[in-house]
Amino acid sequence: MASGRGEIKLCGVTAFGAALSPNASYHRRVSVPDIVSLLARNPLFAMLDRAALEGLSAQLGWFCLPGGRPLFEPGEPADALYLLKSGSLGVFAGDDGAHPGEPLHLVTAGECVGEISLLGGSARNRGVRALRDSELLRLDRAAFEALVGRYPQAMLGITRTALARLLQREREHEPPGNPRTFALLPVDASVPARALAMRLAKALEPYGSCAVIDAGHGAGRGSDWFAEREAQRHFVIYLDADSDPAWRQRCLRQADVLLLPAQAAQPARPWPEVAPHRPELARHRPRHLLLLHAGHGASLGAAQRWRAQFEGELRHHHLCNDADIERLARLIGGHGRGLVLAGGGARGLAHLGALRALHEAGRVFDAVGGTSIGAIIGAGVAAGWSTDEVAERCVRAFVAGRPLSDWTLPLVALTRGHRAALMLRRAFGALDIEDLRLPFFCVSTSLSGDGMMVHRHGPLWLWLRASSAIPGVLPPVLHHGHVFIDGALMNNLPTDVMAADGIAHLTALDVRADIILQAGVEEFATPPLWRLLWQRRHDVHRPGLVSTLVRAAMVNSEDASAERRARADLLLTPPLEHIGVLDWKDWRRAVDAGYRHALEVLEAQARTGA
Repeated sequence: MASGRGEIKLCGVTAFGAALSPNASYHRRVSVPDIVSLLARNPLFAMLDRAALEGLSAQLGWFCLPGGRPLFEPGEPADALYLLKSGSLGVFAGDDGAHPGEPLHLVTAGECVGEISLLGGSARNRGVRALRDSELLRLDRAAFEALVGRYPQAMLGITRTALARLLQREREHEPPGNPRTFALLPVDASVPARALAMRLAKALEPYGSCAVIDAGHGAGRGSDWFAEREAQRHFVIYLDADSDPAWRQRCLRQADVLLLPAQAAQPARPWPEVAPHRPELARHRPRHLLLLHAGHGASLGAAQRWRAQFEGELRHHHLCNDADIERLARLIGGHGRGLVLAGGGARGLAHLGALRALHEAGRVFDAVGGTSIGAIIGAGVAAGWSTDEVAERCVRAFVAGRPLSDWTLPLVALTRGHRAALMLRRAFGALDIEDLRLPFFCVSTSLSGDGMMVHRHGPLWLWLRASSAIPGVLPPVLHHGHVFIDGALMNNLPTDVMAADGIAHLTALDVRADIILQAGVEEFATPPLWRLLWQRRHDVHRPGLVSTLVRAAMVNSEDASAERRARADLLLTPPLEHIGVLDWKDWRRAVDAGYRHALEVLEAQARTGA
């Protein structure tokens, strides 16, 4: 076997790796009724009758795979398919044993893995490893071919499942499946972990039944007991409320996701066990830092202090009240609601009207992202400002503040950019992106060879300034040797970024539709000044310098715009042809257009039940 998994023989069954735990028993046989029930629920084998399922069960070998161990790696022979009895597996791109690569898919209990390669007779082209301690049933190639020969109808179910998997692979940024088990591991006894677990379980209930298992329930239990509880409930929270080291390790082994709560105001310190701050031992499971705040708002700097204790991928959440717990439940349970706002200059103020209509309809959002003015307005939403406050601040900044009025000798850009930066610093102060109430990102374009950049950390005002740096109008942001300009060049409606974060339901506001420059004169060179003045007096239309630069900044991202719009579950594109991209004085018309359009779309959606 590859990967150094350490093949051993137990009770005539091939098992790989070390024991799941001191409580796990390898000397039992999985009962035939249990296997038959598991097979009957799987699409690959659902077409077989009970006699065939019982015959198939005799061909399956049971084994365990400890969390972090590879099941197989790219390039290995496709010699078997596997049915996951308990635990969870991750499918990775580019897994070479030492480095798993990018996670592509989560395999949960009851699902199969490896059937595509087996069906095609090819080598493995993906790596699969256990994310936590898992039990599997193996069907060797010879038994598989005998099954197909004896029961041809089984091939239909296998082919359907294989085709579904292949179609899934073709989708860009397909998010992994939804996790079902969570380990709640507080940093110390000061965290009200039990109360937090109960509140979180209650918030998860609308999406499926949830059980909380602590040391009193689970200590001394074998893996079968945990597998049974996980099969009975849609979600399971494994809670360490008493700092019991043995139970804490069990929680780590059982969980698809690690939830790491701490009192935000306390001094930051490492977690007791190794895994949370050593990503290679976290077994590639998502880690969520939960920052509990005593007041109604997030403490500035708390997220950065606590995040500094970790390495690798980590998400954090500010928890101040029950609404934040409900948001956390939606995000970790696979029901998150994302808001994506496009750039578009003055037309972006239509976002304000659309947001008011969405608020009146009771829509809430769990994560926000955007580009250019969409990022600026979205940052206000993520900061927890009310809809009226977002509108008031944006109108004051863009209309009264006139951020593009500090004209200068155009050596780098037409404006100095000082007024725009000052406007953003006044609006958002010392906030870092990590301090925002909701998860937030904004998009810029790096001219230093990196292309699209997604900003989730650092000074909020700085990256908003970079995201809105229209080439030729505002000077670029120069930071750590890199040059950043408007994100609209690469991605003006970043629904793909939000979808890659695993957000299930996307609302997108695209206000850039039909920004088309037209001319009322035939020419290939700028005419003399006297003719320009004469044409202006006679309303001869030609695009201005700033409008040309703004439009040019958006052309490059148009090819993918249709696909990015299609990702949205609710897409709002208010008609804004009557408003220019720099017509800030028409802000009321933009806001009204956004509001009316959103109402129409929401009413149509309510009528159709979509």
